[in-house]
Amino acid sequence: MRNFILILLSFCIIAFGDTEFADPKPSFHNPRQIVFSVTEDSPHALNHILSVANNVLKFYGPEKVQMKIIAYSKGLKLLYKSNKTITARVDALMQYDVEFVACGNTMRTLKVKKEDLIEGSIIVTAGVVELLESVKSGWTYIKP
Repeated sequence: MRNFILILLSFCIIAFGDTEFADPKPSFHNPRQIVFSVTEDSPHALNHILSVANNVLKFYGPEKVQMKIIAYSKGLKLLYKSNKTITARVDALMQYDVEFVACGNTMRTLKVKKEDLIEGSIIVTAGVVELLESVKSGWTYIKP
């Protein structure tokens, strides 16, 4: 009986527990600013980053979030136009103003051209510097 009560209590905490927002609460005028990086090219890594980004947008609402995903090293594959299964998901997130940022240094090293990337990708000189500067200006870095 005691185990049953503990299980029931655990279920209630999980089912009815809610996240408390830190102050100031996210709003249209004070959105959460979140930056992700992707450096791996496995299908799991690419799909995982897109799923996490989607979950954050669903939780807060797209009007309360500014988000960018910076792809460098092997993670640049996230933005390849030829990767059709990923392209549709990236395009869908772009509709919610998620910025997808490509590392110019990686592009040069891998001989990737702008036209090889999904339309709307933003190219910066160095992805890791974009990440650092975003964090320094107050964005929250999440590496799933």
